[in-house]
Amino acid sequence: MKILRQSTQADIGLLLEGTYPYVSGGVSSWVAQMLRGFPQYRFALCFLGSREQDYADLRYDLPDHVVHCEVHYLHQHPAPSRARRHRQHGDAEVVRCLRHMHASFRQGEPASAMLKRLLELQAQGRHDQRDLTETEDAWHFITENYRQYCSDPSFVDYFWTVRIMHQPLWQLMEIVKNFPQVRLLHTISTGYAGFLGALLKQQRACPLLLSEHGIYTKERKIDLFQAQWIKDNRGVLEKDSTDVAYFRQMWISFFEALGRECYAQADHIVALYEANRLRQIQDGAPAHKTRHIANGIDLQRLAPLAQLRTAEIPRVICLIGRVVPIKDIKTFIRAMRSVANQMPTVQVWIAGPEEEDPGYARECRQLAQGLGLGDTVRFLGFQRIDVLLPQVGLLVLSSISEALPLVLLEGFAAGVPAIATDVGSCRQLIEGLDREDRQIGRAGRVVGIADPASLAQACLELLADPVAWAQAQKAGQQRVARYYTQDLMFKAYRELYEQALERAWPA
Repeated sequence: MKILRQSTQADIGLLLEGTYPYVSGGVSSWVAQMLRGFPQYRFALCFLGSREQDYADLRYDLPDHVVHCEVHYLHQHPAPSRARRHRQHGDAEVVRCLRHMHASFRQGEPASAMLKRLLELQAQGRHDQRDLTETEDAWHFITENYRQYCSDPSFVDYFWTVRIMHQPLWQLMEIVKNFPQVRLLHTISTGYAGFLGALLKQQRACPLLLSEHGIYTKERKIDLFQAQWIKDNRGVLEKDSTDVAYFRQMWISFFEALGRECYAQADHIVALYEANRLRQIQDGAPAHKTRHIANGIDLQRLAPLAQLRTAEIPRVICLIGRVVPIKDIKTFIRAMRSVANQMPTVQVWIAGPEEEDPGYARECRQLAQGLGLGDTVRFLGFQRIDVLLPQVGLLVLSSISEALPLVLLEGFAAGVPAIATDVGSCRQLIEGLDREDRQIGRAGRVVGIADPASLAQACLELLADPVAWAQAQKAGQQRVARYYTQDLMFKAYRELYEQALERAWPA
């Protein structure tokens, strides 16, 4: 654990997984925006990451009203446990709670009562992480579950999967003991951060607000289906292409269980748009707790950027985003080969950090070189949008998953039309949500996922047609001004914050 700032009390506890202040863009930009928007509150931040070596220096300067910031790495190799006499059996009530908790997870039900009791037992010093790894009770529990449920032949892989899954949960219980007293908890995802929020809610009985930008379990499924580290020990003849490997499904079920626990404990559950709100309900969120609040941008700051543009449409196509597989940068690069064939003077910019997945970033650079785009495609790294956007003719998102991307709204405000895949709310942002919104017109084009030919054609249609481009620019500017300003977003969250804080202990 690292403590960047320390306080024993704050108004709002922000629970952050893999985002602000160590990762730039996307959700992190939204967190920074929210902090700027509510300077009247003292914030305590808890950052949860994977391993320390996966993150560079801070990407954001912490504002003064962030009075506490602690950092935890959930997949760091733990320090050697303190020497203690081997225990044959753990605490009987702890064992009972663990069994009931796992049964609830397996049956798709929240385990709130068991988690609350485990926290109470932990506070009494009756259990710690070693009870899952150094007692015969734990060994019997793992072997029983392997025999009863596991369809993979490898017990060794099952054993270590269980160990790896549970280690972060014990760490989260330790965080609960020392986190500052806050009047309101606000988690920016489900997953580990959301589960921490559920644990803190159980122990502190303070309100819990959940904001989901993307649906965490959906995004983890995408990651897990692509993951190479998950074992599948079935023989060739045993495998069914329609059947998910046991350990892959085990991880999916694990994150689904964490999500349900957060939904059960949250007082308010916010999605960015209606389709995601319905998905939350499908995944176990009580419908009466849910609502959607769209992202909003600082229109006063960004709208003047449109005046910095030249009269001629810049033949610059830019993708602003992290260089990671979920953004499908490779499809974007392949599409740009077709664009460059018909528009040789085009410039292609990829503006976003590459540190999150260096291997993938390296493959993207190699692909650009291999397609003969070494002089066309430029990897710019993280860039300030106020410098970048006036130089860009089109923004592109080739992602296989998005929520409500701020980058499209920022581009619209600055007068830049967009091409995006049909994911998340991208169609809503480009074409409009309802009849009144759609009458504004299209602010660009929507294409299918992983379709470089359609992506290239859409780019060429707009860049080569000044009339269509100007219509798309006007539609984007009007839509963002009417529906997606940060003033509207702050107003909605101010109401939620004030409502929740009224129920909490006094400031």
